[in-house]
Amino acid sequence: MSKNITSRDEDFAQWYTDVVREAQLCDYSSVKGCLNYLPNGFAIWELIKADLDRRFKETGVENVYLPCLIPEALLEKEADHIEGFAPEVAWVTHGGMERLQERFCVRPTSETLFCDLWARTVQSYRDLPKVWNQWCSVLRWEKTTRPFLRSREFLWQEGHTIHATYEEAEQRTIQMWQIYKDFYKETMAVPFVAGRKAEHEKFAGAQDTYTVEALMHDGKALQSATSHFFGSGFPEAFGIQYIDKDNQLKNVYETSWGLSTRSIGALIMVHGDDDGLVIPPHLAPVECRVIPIAQHKEGVLEKANELLDELKKAGYRVKIDDSEKSPGWKFSEQEILGIPTRIEIGPKDIENNQVVVVRRDTREKIVVSLDEITTKLREILETIQQDMYNKAEEFLKAHIDTAVTMDEMKEKFAANRGFVKACWCGDPVCEGEVKYETGGAATRCLIEDEPMISDKCIYCGKPAKHMAYWGKSY
Repeated sequence: MSKNITSRDEDFAQWYTDVVREAQLCDYSSVKGCLNYLPNGFAIWELIKADLDRRFKETGVENVYLPCLIPEALLEKEADHIEGFAPEVAWVTHGGMERLQERFCVRPTSETLFCDLWARTVQSYRDLPKVWNQWCSVLRWEKTTRPFLRSREFLWQEGHTIHATYEEAEQRTIQMWQIYKDFYKETMAVPFVAGRKAEHEKFAGAQDTYTVEALMHDGKALQSATSHFFGSGFPEAFGIQYIDKDNQLKNVYETSWGLSTRSIGALIMVHGDDDGLVIPPHLAPVECRVIPIAQHKEGVLEKANELLDELKKAGYRVKIDDSEKSPGWKFSEQEILGIPTRIEIGPKDIENNQVVVVRRDTREKIVVSLDEITTKLREILETIQQDMYNKAEEFLKAHIDTAVTMDEMKEKFAANRGFVKACWCGDPVCEGEVKYETGGAATRCLIEDEPMISDKCIYCGKPAKHMAYWGKSY
């Protein structure tokens, strides 16, 4: 099988497009920015969904589903929110041939719908908290689109909660942020930097936004998941109040948090190589592909299918390639699709009661006894999962630098890819100047658990209020 994949180092953008196409993850639809999710890509999303859904439900989250249309009057109830989303909103103006009296927007996010529902249904402290999540698609009319990274319509989960106290809501915000961090490390095998967003980078209407920022192979950051604390702003705009135990009328406090199919883009760009996709085993729709060698010879296909059945019974996601294509073609396809392992089994292997397990990430060949394959394969897959994280973490650490002057900042971004730690006065104007002079670097998140490396702003020299990770981004 020929690999029509451009080298990552030659043209990263084209490499990404090639991998998405050759690995059959999605296809373009007739509407710009709206994808046809193909089985290989959607299966990864289903595993992401299953993993996160389990983590959510362990903390008391319940799933719901709300409409995809939002009345314009409802959207306008929270001024900061509508101002933040107005340029991206798609409007429904007609029902059939008849012009509607009020426009409806196709949901870009659902805070307003949840608040409208709760304003009508929450009355007492006994109704709290509400800890809800929905799996759905949203529509944002992006001008520039790329598969998974920036789509007009994309799949995601959006969690929304309301609580009786400020402290409880704030705790839920941090708890969900931690779940995303655990998911990225344990399941995605993707390292990251994480922190609070700068004031002007917060989600529209939020008091605080906490982010997970992963570093792609080309040195750009990808905002991968966010958790927002709204305080009582949204609930007050919608009139959500409750009667407490002392019969007093009180405000509620709100959070929201989300992760989307953008995570598939992160997986591709962090782990992929010049031969195609490399999927961490925990998110691999197929963990292993059995490939019979010299399958025309007596007993080979029978033994390969016996092995397939044995692995399925042991709980593996496994398939067999018993097509008439050559072994080389089969190996190449397995590599393009990113399947973590393949098992080669031929006449000599059967004679020696063994198989050869080949790792996708390193190409290492491991001889395993047929008597031990059901246990050894799990060990190999877990080793791959950890090794993939370790490799990505080494890359991240090698691409974090520091700067205390603007000259250093420009030099670091000119010579290297990744994040630069630098101090800042907090003025968006200074950030804009840094972005202009570095060709696109802006604050990704604030660093609040380390001592500041300077007491002066990287740009204006005034007293610094924050230290931040700076980087170029998608």
